[in-house]
Amino acid sequence: MLKRFLNYYKPVKKILIFDLVCALLVAVFDLFYPMITRNIINIYVPDRNFRLMITWLLILGVLYIIKVFLNYFITYYGHVMGVKMQAHMRKDMFEHLQDLPFVFFDENKTGTLTSRIINDLMEISELAHHGPEDLFISLIMLIGSFSLLSMINLPLALIVFAFVPLLLFIALKLRSRMEETFLKSREAIGEVNANLENSISGIRVSKAFTNRENEIEKFDRNNDFFQEARKKAYKVMAEFHTGTTFVTDILNIVVLTAGGIFFYNGWIDFGDFAAFILYIGNFLNPIRRLINFVEQFQAGQSGFKRFDEIMNEKVENDSLNAKDIEQINGHIKFDNVSFSYDESKNILKNISLEIKAGHTIAFVGPSGGGKTTLCHLIPRFYEVESGTITIDDIDIKDFTRRSLRQNIGIVQQEVFLFTGTIYENILVGKLDASNEEVIAAAKKANIHDHIMTLPDGYDTYIGERGAKLSGGQKQRISIARVFLKNPPILILDEATSALDNATELLIQNSLEELAKDRTTVVVAHRLSTIKAADEIIVITDQGIEERGDHHKLLAENGIYAKLYNSQFKV
Repeated sequence: MLKRFLNYYKPVKKILIFDLVCALLVAVFDLFYPMITRNIINIYVPDRNFRLMITWLLILGVLYIIKVFLNYFITYYGHVMGVKMQAHMRKDMFEHLQDLPFVFFDENKTGTLTSRIINDLMEISELAHHGPEDLFISLIMLIGSFSLLSMINLPLALIVFAFVPLLLFIALKLRSRMEETFLKSREAIGEVNANLENSISGIRVSKAFTNRENEIEKFDRNNDFFQEARKKAYKVMAEFHTGTTFVTDILNIVVLTAGGIFFYNGWIDFGDFAAFILYIGNFLNPIRRLINFVEQFQAGQSGFKRFDEIMNEKVENDSLNAKDIEQINGHIKFDNVSFSYDESKNILKNISLEIKAGHTIAFVGPSGGGKTTLCHLIPRFYEVESGTITIDDIDIKDFTRRSLRQNIGIVQQEVFLFTGTIYENILVGKLDASNEEVIAAAKKANIHDHIMTLPDGYDTYIGERGAKLSGGQKQRISIARVFLKNPPILILDEATSALDNATELLIQNSLEELAKDRTTVVVAHRLSTIKAADEIIVITDQGIEERGDHHKLLAENGIYAKLYNSQFKV
């Protein structure tokens, strides 16, 4: 984990080096003041050497002017460095998420993932900036202060530094508790974000069913969980700060007491005593920095640990000998394919079937039989547990996933449209398509005429997830995407089951046009849409129960016939 974190410093190493150099100079400048004060009190004032005193004061003033620019660089460019690192991490995480399998997103909430990529990385950037800087400055100040204090009076310096182990003990003692509470706090933020994302996305459902109070209650539960997690984190922080502040306060008393005794007995003069008091300030500043660093480190570490968990998730990898598909006919074959989402239940077991190139095959049957799962196995959204799926007699594992999916078009019941314009959403099908190609695809999907009635035409903003469009309009845009993609294999997963009859008829015409000269796999709930399929396969939780064309299955008077007759009762 540490190695991965340090790698993010490589692109910003120049800024880091300049930042540390500036921090070093600031620390050195701060060490000048007590020594100059000591010399003024012990030498320049008693000797009435005002010229030398003024000279050193001017030097000190120049150093402080330089320090202004150094602090500006540290504050501004240091934070820029942290933001750049955060951006690189966010980019890496987003790219990694793009390559993760479907099963990962089945098991993780969108809001939680959003929290990891936004909130957690914000804390990491602060640690990335302040961490090295605080450690470096603290080290320089501690070593410098101890060296100069030892030069003034070694016994007194040793008394002061005897408190350092006590501070370290307190910090280390509370470190593990802080780590645990900060991690729980991060998880709580993720849950709140997940609940918010879910509630806001479903606001129309909530309003339709007047579930306002229930949604508020769910939010309150997560909000209370977050409050409790933060309260525990702040409790540990309070214990940490209280303990360390108490030790530093006692240290001030010890220095005044010991210094007073040493001065009273003549073991140090007044200038040395004054310098000693000033150097204690320089000594306490790095201690405070270290205290703040421990808190910041825990916040950043818990965030990076959650980032690291995502980055360690296994991505979808192609086999070593995988090749890009150049051109396929679309002959699909399932050979003894078995699959389950978990060990408790097999969804598919020893399924064997063949879909000839250019033919249309329809899957029907009760819910839970595995119809959609079969469709998801073709583009390798999930991996088969046993058996093989081939396209044109080549195992789909021998194709790269990217080229495999480029040759498959999918129209689903639940259409997802991206926030943006109609044009941008159709263009998803083929990002390098021309305007003419996009318009031609829209015409084939029977959506062009409607688009042209809109004030902004293809540049019409459709709202989040296409909220400003009807179900039929969204579906036709998704069909236009596939027309634009023009794949040899088409999967229609209950593409019209959520539409009214009039809209379904219009969409069905578009789908029939889309299916021409393609290998088409249809998952159908409304059996009127698949009567012309070359083969209909009835799938239940027992596997393939019946297969044949529409007329053959009706004649057999089995499961298909019962389903069909139940939908078309007179």
